[in-house]
Amino acid sequence: MTPEAKDKKLSYEAARDELTDVVSKLETGGTTLEESISLWERGEVLAGICQEWLDGARAKLDAIAPKK
Repeated sequence: MTPEAKDKKLSYEAARDELTDVVSKLETGGTTLEESISLWERGEVLAGICQEWLDGARAKLDAIAPKK
């Protein structure tokens, strides 16, 4: 299974928790430039996964919400 396929299977909570860890590592510092760039790129992927989950949840809510 490719990393992209594994990422697609991440739950919102798992992606959010990993994103929190990535942000913490970036804020703490102590990493090389290369490591920081890698962390940043991973964070972008995780943020996208979280956004997809949130967009899906919003669409479901919009579909079941009574229309005014």
